Amino acid sequence: MVVKAYILVTLTPGSERKVCRKIAENEEVVEVSELYGEYDALLQVRVSNLRELDTFITDKIRSLPDVYLTSTMIVAKQYKGDR
Repeated sequence: MVVKAYILVTLTPGSERKVCRKIAENEEVVEVSELYGEYDALLQVRVSNLRELDTFITDKIRSLPDVYLTSTMIVAKQYKGDR
């Protein structure tokens, strides 16, 4: 089973590029986009199971000092794109 998710991230102002580059180094991350608006970054991630997703979010994302808030959306069904 593969779990795909999108994670919206709010960061400390001015840290966006540094944090996005750091997050992109993780093997679970498929794509990182820097955003304008309510959130500062959008991550697309792929992991083996929900426990791995929890570990990734808790230990590798939320533990970063400039991460203020995360909002995770787990993909229920994909209709187009890389499955």
